[in-house]
Amino acid sequence: MKIIVFGATGNMGKRVLAQGIKLGHEMTAYVRSREKLLEQQGERIAGQVKVIAQDIMDPVSVREALSHQDAAIIAAGNAGQEEEFVRIVDNIVSQCENHPRFTGRVWLMGGAGLLDIPGTGLIGNDLPGFPPMFKTHNRNLERLRQTGLDWSVMCPGTMVDSAEHVPAARLHVSTDILPVPIPDTIRELSAADIAGHLFSRFQELDVAYEDVATCMLNHLELAGPFKGRRVGLAYRNEMPVS
Repeated sequence: MKIIVFGATGNMGKRVLAQGIKLGHEMTAYVRSREKLLEQQGERIAGQVKVIAQDIMDPVSVREALSHQDAAIIAAGNAGQEEEFVRIVDNIVSQCENHPRFTGRVWLMGGAGLLDIPGTGLIGNDLPGFPPMFKTHNRNLERLRQTGLDWSVMCPGTMVDSAEHVPAARLHVSTDILPVPIPDTIRELSAADIAGHLFSRFQELDVAYEDVATCMLNHLELAGPFKGRRVGLAYRNEMPVS
């Protein structure tokens, strides 16, 4: 499969790129710096990747990069960039929509604050105490909901360098809701108390970058189970690998 990774030298993008090569995909890296890509991946992996070093805000360059791709993984930008992050995502999504030869899947990186909290009608990003910058993820999600593309949003918690740093448990994948057990009594709490409950449990949402990358790369088919859904990940002893 032909896959383009936007932001392929970022913390998430570089892992998706390396994993994709290992899985035998034809990978394209959209980056600002070829030199940084080579430094990160080494000549062996970088030599197997098509590299496009252009301005990610240039519609023409993004549009041309999408030609003949089967899937796009948007790992560029972050919530700390605020409005720039929203513009980056909007530009890529717009070019995916308008490109006559791109009909593939789109994965966008979000965060666990986009997931529903069972029994409350709330998501984490809208709770008191959650950093306002994460509402950029809300806006990016709404942008995707306006499109006819086959999309999914990956919503991990804190990502760590290796699965060795997380509990020895199986990976549980959820759709639209938090991937950890939530007590029924949470519906009786105020928004502030719900936020406090979630803050106390954030470590349960730690997940390895490599597992996030693998989950996206394993779900690139059109009209798959995650189409139009938010996807959460957590390690849980009682759940089988998804």
